[in-house]
Amino acid sequence: MRPELTKNLSINDFTNFYWLKTELQQFCRENNMSPSGSKMELSKRIEVFLTTGDTQHLGAPSKRRSSSKTKAPLTLDTVIRENHRCSQEVRAFFKKAIHPTFHFSTYIQNYFKDNVGKTYRDVVKAWHEEEKRKKQPSYQKEIAPQFEYNRFIRDFFKDLKNNGKSRDDAIAAWKHLKVQPGSNQYRS
Repeated sequence: MRPELTKNLSINDFTNFYWLKTELQQFCRENNMSPSGSKMELSKRIEVFLTTGDTQHLGAPSKRRSSSKTKAPLTLDTVIRENHRCSQEVRAFFKKAIHPTFHFSTYIQNYFKDNVGKTYRDVVKAWHEEEKRKKQPSYQKEIAPQFEYNRFIRDFFKDLKNNGKSRDDAIAAWKHLKVQPGSNQYRS
């Protein structure tokens, strides 16, 4: 049985169970911590709090966002800088440079994060390479770690034992697993 998420919860119980992002945000609000950020950031914040009691108000470096408007016009020679933002302006540039259906996929967002110093020309090349990979029969879209439910459902249907089972069967299996301690990865 999954315990209640309270400030008296052990760190072990916290890390052993699945929590919705909304539950993590509510916990942060109730304990005077910032409820913003990704699910992984919230979990880390709560882990620190449950371990040390620190709400991380003092000394926490604030992320300095770059201005949404760039100073120079965007070109294929524009260099990817640290803390790059996938803004509407950048999206419009790539829609013109690549294709009107361009969007910021997880792959492209990670490309920006991992390739500081490269240019937008490199992004265009990476986008075309990813589009080629998508056409391969073995292609499998990456699902980020915080999307445990999506990963579970995908892996449930990959298991040959589940041939003929419905989405409702997969969801029922997920609901059973997520209240159990331990990993939320699909296991046959």
